[in-house]
Amino acid sequence: MKLAEHYGDKTPSELPMLFQRILVNCTLDWFRRNKTHSALFSNMGEFDAADSDGDFDLLETFSGLQDSHSTESTQDALQRAQLLREIEIEIQELPLRQREAFLMRYWEEFDVAETAAAMGCTEGSVKTHCSRAVQALSRALRAKGISI
Repeated sequence: MKLAEHYGDKTPSELPMLFQRILVNCTLDWFRRNKTHSALFSNMGEFDAADSDGDFDLLETFSGLQDSHSTESTQDALQRAQLLREIEIEIQELPLRQREAFLMRYWEEFDVAETAAAMGCTEGSVKTHCSRAVQALSRALRAKGISI
């Protein structure tokens, strides 16, 4: 779709290279988004179990976890809540544009083009803001002794 939308006026000989570049960029964006999302929000991983028919109900899973003997201890729950609070604090400390780009890309799961349109900037700026946000969060959390 991107090839047709943005490069419809190009000669046929240029299209294979453009298609390959678009494909590589989209793939890299997807892996970056999933890597960061997984690193920061991995606590929801325990809810990933789906029924055999593919349906997933968070409430059923949560009530099943409460009834089981393998429920997380109060201390573990408190530590996890504190960790999430520290992450939220560090996200709030990011500069406004970095915070906007980070939350749209990795929390709301917008693609680069959607984020750029919402922020009123170029796709390159979005990538730069996201990269700087991830680096800043990583440094800040490491400085607090938090490794995710």
